[in-house]
Amino acid sequence: MNKELMEALDILEKEKEISKDTLFDAIENSLMTACKNHFGKADNIKVEINRDTCDFLVYAEKEVVPEKEDVIDSCLQICLEDASQISQKAQVGDVLNVEIQSKEFGRIATQNAKNVILQKIREEERSVIYNQYYEKEKDIVTGVVQRYIGRNISINLGKADAMLNESEQVKGEVFKPTERIKVYILEVKNTPKGPRINVSRTHPELVKRLFESEVTEIKDGTVEIKSIAREAGSRTKIAVWSNNPNVDPVGACVGMNGARVNAIVEELRGEKIDIVNWDENPGNLIQNALSPAKIVAVFADPDEKTAKVVVPDYQLSLAIGKEGQNARLAARLTGYKIDIKSETQAKDAPGFRYEDYVDDYEEEDYEDASYEDESYGERAYEEESYGQESYEEEPYLEDGSPQEDYESGSDEGFDEE
Repeated sequence: MNKELMEALDILEKEKEISKDTLFDAIENSLMTACKNHFGKADNIKVEINRDTCDFLVYAEKEVVPEKEDVIDSCLQICLEDASQISQKAQVGDVLNVEIQSKEFGRIATQNAKNVILQKIREEERSVIYNQYYEKEKDIVTGVVQRYIGRNISINLGKADAMLNESEQVKGEVFKPTERIKVYILEVKNTPKGPRINVSRTHPELVKRLFESEVTEIKDGTVEIKSIAREAGSRTKIAVWSNNPNVDPVGACVGMNGARVNAIVEELRGEKIDIVNWDENPGNLIQNALSPAKIVAVFADPDEKTAKVVVPDYQLSLAIGKEGQNARLAARLTGYKIDIKSETQAKDAPGFRYEDYVDDYEEEDYEDASYEDESYGERAYEEESYGQESYEEEPYLEDGSPQEDYESGSDEGFDEE
């Protein structure tokens, strides 16, 4: 029994996760290569390896000929006299297995055989790593920041290195070497130099995967994340739905005292997160998506995927958000093009008055898509927004007049594609 070879194979299988069968095949191929380099051909060479004891046998199949003078190719033929020393039953015309001692191989043949084994090990190691991370594609992993390569960042994922490109970095985030961060695996490519792994910190699915890992109800399917809209580094809106009427989807995602959502906010370096209830009715969904702004009425057209929203005068700037962010994220979350106007603006704007709406659409459609403020306005959304800042800032003065910062550009409303 070849104990040394067995131990070496056990170590490779454990450390590199390469199966023994693959290693045995590599050894067989290396011995065949050595024979070809030593004898010039290996067509009649056979290699047998005992998988249990690691004992191997290399032999050549040679045809028995009567005399030495009849031997044309010593690699393929053997005279009867020499064959009788190997087997007394040998006769002319028989095919005899002649053992080849691997110790007789020259230095070059041995080196080539070694290279064949090493090359096979490297190929299998790359293949194992590729398959391992390919299974994790579209998922999050934890990596250690190694160094900056230009504006890109090299991240060690354990058995492989990933590249966080500049386009996938959150603006303003700076990492230090040895810092541990969570990243989303965009794609895994197999290259001659090994697997190439591209990761992201800006992808909306990163937030979704973080919630799945943090919220048990999402992991087991009780709560679903129906839609998500993100502006990396600033704010994310997610719409959640519960398959169990006894489970509050928003409360499950927030956690006790905000523990669950705060853990995600911390991982995202203070990015604000708004959690709203999903609703099959587009009017309700748009109303929820525009939180924390109060809504007077919503006129939604499911066919055109457009919606007209009326808000109180003092809530217009809050509904639109800073630089239009709140309305923009709400539009992405719902998939509707949203046009927001204040009550004053809506009085004379086509399509916003009730009479205009009835002229354009059937009244039953209006009743399904229009929602008054009396039931919605009592709900407080301050508890559903988390991060460095929130919409808790008052966008208007005590006397009800809007602040100057919110007046600019708000009169025209906001259209989001």
